[in-house]
Amino acid sequence: MLACGPDAPERSGRDLTEPWEAALESSGLPSFRPAGRVRPRVAFGAPLAAGMAAEHELADIVLTTLEPAWRVREALAGRLPEGWRLVDLYDVWLGAPALAGQVVAADHRIDLGDVDAGAIAAAATELLAAERLPRDRLKGGSAIRYDLRPLVVDIEVAESGPPLLVRIRTRFHPELGTGRPAEVVAALAETAARPIVVRSVIRERLILAGDPDRRD
Repeated sequence: MLACGPDAPERSGRDLTEPWEAALESSGLPSFRPAGRVRPRVAFGAPLAAGMAAEHELADIVLTTLEPAWRVREALAGRLPEGWRLVDLYDVWLGAPALAGQVVAADHRIDLGDVDAGAIAAAATELLAAERLPRDRLKGGSAIRYDLRPLVVDIEVAESGPPLLVRIRTRFHPELGTGRPAEVVAALAETAARPIVVRSVIRERLILAGDPDRRD
């Protein structure tokens, strides 16, 4: 389990996995290298948007021998990519499904600063009660029409503030795509008929298919 703060360089996709694979390679751990690869592979559970902080990210690494958690932690100490830290380590059965295929949702904590909590709470209630939320998403330079509603599991608005904190659970769907917190905030702003300035977005954790707290 990994975490990164707002000071981490803005990387995503391959630019994020490469420094992690370099750290694993330099650690001296007995890392498994798939055929055709020079470096060991680090497989994140889900893509993380560039510049987004995260508190409990999940990633798979494969070692060729069973090592105690303390040795893995010590081997990686001082080698982690800038702005990242190791939160915890878990043994995983080698026959388990790939981590990416198990991620079904994600929790985000969003700081909206000094904004009317009542108006945002009312907008959240309206969005969750809607049957459809048609929106446009840019893809390949073109606007694609899609329904945001199936990708939003829950929206919780804090009762106190400022700053106003909103927690959003978005769904990862193999056919419909992924709910993006920025798109949910945009829908809240339109429904509340007022501008919203996002001060920060933190992905709190990923939800796996077997998690009892799925709430879907």
